[in-house]
Amino acid sequence: MTRLTFLGTGTSQGVPIIACPCDRCQSTDPHDKRFRAAAYIESEGFQVLVDAGPDFRMQMLARNIRHLDAILLTHKHKDHTGGLDDVRSLNYIDRKAVEIYCEPEVLAALRNDYAYAFAEHKYPGAPEWHVHLLDGRPFRITSLENTGELEWVHDVGYFFRQPDGSLVPSDNAVVDALPALPGPDCGVADGHRYLNITPIRGMHDQMPVLGFRFGNIAYLTDMSSIPESESVKLEGLEHLTLNTVGYKPHHSHFSLDEALALANRIGARHTWLTHLSHTFPPHRQFCEDLRKLCRERGIRSDVQPAYDGLTITAP
Repeated sequence: MTRLTFLGTGTSQGVPIIACPCDRCQSTDPHDKRFRAAAYIESEGFQVLVDAGPDFRMQMLARNIRHLDAILLTHKHKDHTGGLDDVRSLNYIDRKAVEIYCEPEVLAALRNDYAYAFAEHKYPGAPEWHVHLLDGRPFRITSLENTGELEWVHDVGYFFRQPDGSLVPSDNAVVDALPALPGPDCGVADGHRYLNITPIRGMHDQMPVLGFRFGNIAYLTDMSSIPESESVKLEGLEHLTLNTVGYKPHHSHFSLDEALALANRIGARHTWLTHLSHTFPPHRQFCEDLRKLCRERGIRSDVQPAYDGLTITAP
C-alpha cells in the first residue's frame, strides 16, 4: 500500500498571497489555504518527502511527521529547496544525516545556497546531509538501520562514531544513487530494506526537472512539458498529480487546458491538480467547474484540485 499526503498545493508564493485582497486569498475555507508544493509518501515502511520548500517546518509540524528516510528534490528553485536548513531537527532526533536525492544541477545550487553546510570547517549545528545523485534512471532508497550514528560534540558539531569508538567529522558526503533492483519494487538487499522509485523527466520552461512514480501513484509538479518517451512510465496509474497555475498559457507550468489534455492522454483513474495559484476559483467552485469541464470534453480521468492535507492511497 502506498499513501501520498499533499503537504502543500500552492505556487511559489503560496495562497493566500501577502497583501492580496482577492476573494480566494481572503477565503475562510481551509481548502483555500495552500503551503508551497510538497508531498509526503508512505510506502512499505518508508517515509519519503518530495521537496522541502520554505514551508517545510510548518508542514512537518502540521502533519506530526517525525522521521524521513529520504528527501527527493524535483529541481533547484527555492520554493522547493528553501526549507532544507530545518532538517537539523531530524539530525538531532534521529542521529542520522538526512538522505537527499537530487540531480547534479540541484546539488550545485545547494552548494551555493547552503555553502555553510558544505564548508570544510562547518559552523556547529549546520545541517547534515547525505546527497545521492540521480541520473534519470530508476533508483532505490534504503533503510538507515545499519548506517553510522551522528554524535554531537558541544560547540564543535557532529561526528560519526566509529566501531572502534573513535569520532570522524561528518562531511555531507555525495554519492551516486543506487540503481533500482529488478523484480518487486521493495524488498531486502545487502541487509537493507529498499524501495524502488521511478523518476519522470519533464521540462520547467528550459529547465529539466523530475517527477517521481511510487508504485501506482505519480507526483509531477513544476512542468510545462513531458517528453513523449516518458509516457510509458505513467501507464496504469491509480493516481496522477499534475501542476497547473492558471487558465492562461504559462512559460514554465501547464495551463489548465494543457493539464486536462495530459490527464486525458495518461488516463489515470484519478488526477489531482497541484501548484495552484489564486487565479483559480475558491476550492468548492473549482471542483464543480472541473467536473463540468471533464464531462464536456470526455476526459477519461477523474480530475480534481488537491488541497493541503489530502491523502490518497493505492495498492
